[in-house]
Amino acid sequence: MRNNTNKMVKLAVLSAVSLLLMFAIRFPIIPAAPFLEYEPGDLPILIGTFIYGPGAGLLLTVVVSAIQAFTVSVGSGWIGAVMHIISTGAMVLVAGNIYKRVHTFKGAIIALIAGTAAMVLIMIPLNLFFTTMFLGVPIEVVKGMIVPVIIPFNLFKGIANSTLTIMVYKSVAKILRVEPNPFQKGAKSISDKI
Repeated sequence: MRNNTNKMVKLAVLSAVSLLLMFAIRFPIIPAAPFLEYEPGDLPILIGTFIYGPGAGLLLTVVVSAIQAFTVSVGSGWIGAVMHIISTGAMVLVAGNIYKRVHTFKGAIIALIAGTAAMVLIMIPLNLFFTTMFLGVPIEVVKGMIVPVIIPFNLFKGIANSTLTIMVYKSVAKILRVEPNPFQKGAKSISDKI
C-alpha cells in the first residue's frame, strides 16, 4: 500500500512538471503552420514510462491531456486532448514495451526511435479524421499538409523529446529514488542502465 501511494505521488509530480513545461515553453517550429507549437510536456511522461512502465506512461498521458484541454489548449479542447492521448499514448506504449524488454541504453534509443515513428505515423490518420470532421478543414488542405507540415512537426517533437529524455533520465530517476531494477541482475536501479 505504501509503495502504491509513493508511486502515485511521484506520478502526480511528473504530471505537474509536464503541465508546467507546457505552460512555460511553447513555440512554433514551422512558419507555414504557426498554430502547431512545440512544447516539451511529453518529457516527464516519457521519463515516467521508462521508470514505471507503459501503463503508467499511458495514465500520465491521459491525466495531462485532460488538464491540458481545459487550460493550455482550450482552443482545440477535447479534440486536441483525444489526439494527444492517442499520439503520445502510441509513443509511450511502443517505447515503454520495448524498453521493458531491452533494458539498456541501446534499448532506450531503439525504444524512443520506434515510439517516435509510431507517433508520427498515427498522426497522419488522426489529422485526416479529426481535423476534417471536427475542425472543418477541407480534406484536400489536410492532405496537402501531411508531408510539409504534419510529418516534420511530429518528427521534430518526437526527436526533441526523446533527446531530452536521454539527457535527463538518469538524474531524474535518481531524484525519484527508483526501486531496484527487476530486469537486470546486478543493477542498483533502472537508472544505472541508461
